[in-house]
Amino acid sequence: MQALQFSATGSLDSLQVTELPKPVPGAGEVLVEVRAAGLNPSDLKNILGRFPYTTTPRVPGRDFSGVVVEGPKELLGKAVWGGTGKGFSFTRNGCHAQYVVVPANAVAPKPESLSFAQAATFGVPYITAWDALERSQVQAGTRFLIIGAGAVARASQALAKARGAEVVVAARRADVVRELRAQGIDAFELPEAEHLPEQAQVHFQQQAPEVIFDTTGYWLPAAVNTLAAFGRIAVIAAPVDGLISMPVLDLYRRGGSVIGVNSLLYSLEECATMFEQISAAFEGELPVPEGFTELPLSEAVAAYHKVNEGGAEKIVLVP
Repeated sequence: MQALQFSATGSLDSLQVTELPKPVPGAGEVLVEVRAAGLNPSDLKNILGRFPYTTTPRVPGRDFSGVVVEGPKELLGKAVWGGTGKGFSFTRNGCHAQYVVVPANAVAPKPESLSFAQAATFGVPYITAWDALERSQVQAGTRFLIIGAGAVARASQALAKARGAEVVVAARRADVVRELRAQGIDAFELPEAEHLPEQAQVHFQQQAPEVIFDTTGYWLPAAVNTLAAFGRIAVIAAPVDGLISMPVLDLYRRGGSVIGVNSLLYSLEECATMFEQISAAFEGELPVPEGFTELPLSEAVAAYHKVNEGGAEKIVLVP
């Protein structure tokens, strides 16, 4: 089969499209013919050596959609989606290939309303967003401020709106704020850090947000000073030195809590359960994803270089 593979971490130098034997599923596993696979920032970071437990040679890729071609009879021929979880593409081969083997209970039925390519854009951002919303208790009526406008932030906005939360997005770039507002999303341009509490209250009718999701990590100190009493801050951050300064005294005085969000803590099977819950949200107001670029798997190395050079568009690899 055609597959992407890297033999060493630290750079993209060893990344190549190659021919590998088609994997053989064992007991309790399925072989999925990959129809589409998402390319996430964490896939790039994996090859660049940001995950010290990665073993090589390794096929990268954390999110996929496809069709079950071997495995339990009840799953044969079924369109499924899955991925994202612990070890997948780090200590076991991922999905940037024509075929992938995963546990049979690590796939969920693909929503019929989504194409294979659309489904492949969901995994990491939506699983991360779902975990953040669940653990910070975002529900109907929750005043929810999202900092950032990347894939995780947009997934969080869509999922929180579907739950009936009062959602506001704060983004750094004025053009992104205009784009969000054009889509009917309440958004404002990020001010100087000391002005964030005031700006947030303007958008929540002079009340402080009960939950803040900092999808950048850089606004954590300002988020603490913006939070309502007994509020929660969810955060994803990967600073190179591992450190972000935070005003703990202000957090203590508010009775607040900080929640680290990391999709790698969940198994493939646990992520499949989240995929099923996200599927159910499509019966409500969850929007169908748009604005991604499809590229053949044969161009995967160039796609990785594009992401490494700062490309922001979502890329889906199609075997």
